[in-house]
Amino acid sequence: MRKYDHLFFDLDNTLWDFDVNGRLALQQAVRSLNLEGRIADFGSFYTFFDQVNTRLWESYRNQEIRHSQLTRNRFEIIIGHFHLSGADPEKLNALYLQWMPAFTNLVEGALETLSDLRAKGYRLHIITNGPDKVQRQKVYNSALAPYIERITTSEEVEAPKPDKRIFQHALKSCNARKKKSLMIGDNWETDILGAMQMGIDHVFFIRNNSSQTLPDGKEPPRPGATSSVRTTAKLSVIRKLTDLTRIL
Repeated sequence: MRKYDHLFFDLDNTLWDFDVNGRLALQQAVRSLNLEGRIADFGSFYTFFDQVNTRLWESYRNQEIRHSQLTRNRFEIIIGHFHLSGADPEKLNALYLQWMPAFTNLVEGALETLSDLRAKGYRLHIITNGPDKVQRQKVYNSALAPYIERITTSEEVEAPKPDKRIFQHALKSCNARKKKSLMIGDNWETDILGAMQMGIDHVFFIRNNSSQTLPDGKEPPRPGATSSVRTTAKLSVIRKLTDLTRIL
């Protein structure tokens, strides 16, 4: 008998390549406001934005700020740091989000993995933090849509991962039992800890170019192992998305 029926995936940088698409979206937003000539090095501009955005998303996950504060503050900080006087942070944010779903680069192996899992009879879903409309458009505009049954967003539930409420909502809306469900994601704090506190088995996806690592006290993959997969009672670690089919 199969151990799981429902597989819940994170979206950004687990299936949909946020690193690539997010950079392209910001570049288009900057161009739309004719700010390119005022930015000497877009690479440095994006690196600073990514750092600020990551920090504010952490505050949002910790429920220290609202999502509306996150989206405004990140561009207020960027505009101030790069001396882009006259630029409207709300307009820049709106353009950034508008362009985001237009780019559809996926994480390597995403379609192959989803196709294989769907063929095996698994029911595939997404649990994601972010604006409901934008996150759904990312899926619908890309080749992911045919494989995904249900999308649960933090805006819809008004609770971001790792809050239990978003996982509870996702399970209930899919009529899924915890013991028959598996969470797959690339972020330890949101995806893995969230699944842990819900009692859902979980797979930590550490991409080769990712800054994510196993926390202290967690056993790393065995040196010299021929497979890139390590499995424990509740936690599995993969370094290629296609490795998911090896443990399911």
